[in-house]
Amino acid sequence: METGSTKKRGNEKPYKGIRMRKWGKWVAEIREPNKRSRIWLGSYTTPVAAARAYDTAVYYLRGPTARLNFPDLLLGEGRLSDLSAASIRKKAIEVGARVDALETTLRRTSQPHNNGGGVCGGVNHTKGGCCDGDWFDEKPDLNKKPEPEGSDWDE
Repeated sequence: METGSTKKRGNEKPYKGIRMRKWGKWVAEIREPNKRSRIWLGSYTTPVAAARAYDTAVYYLRGPTARLNFPDLLLGEGRLSDLSAASIRKKAIEVGARVDALETTLRRTSQPHNNGGGVCGGVNHTKGGCCDGDWFDEKPDLNKKPEPEGSDWDE
């Protein structure tokens, strides 16, 4: 019989430099070179966002030879004039937050959900439903009295 501490949880640490909190959030941190201190890189909803924050920090700390989780995705990050722990943390958190927002949005839109007229997700989808793509483009005037939509109101 295995105890809780010796039992391996599946896919607990899918990327380097991150870990999952008990409540499900993913966090990233990195040790400063030649120091015992760590740079906190933030707490994220997705492991990909935490890993991207780690990649950003490790790139600025160790240079282009650093081992990255996503080596192909760091090309457009730009340069930092100040390589202090605070500026590296700030840049890593910016990247992580941007990726977390994108990942969370993609996860929400790709999961099936009920829109009242059927289950959305591309299978049982009714016109005028939640995923037409146009429902959010229309911005109603909240100060205007709503007008009836059908001919039932004509007297």
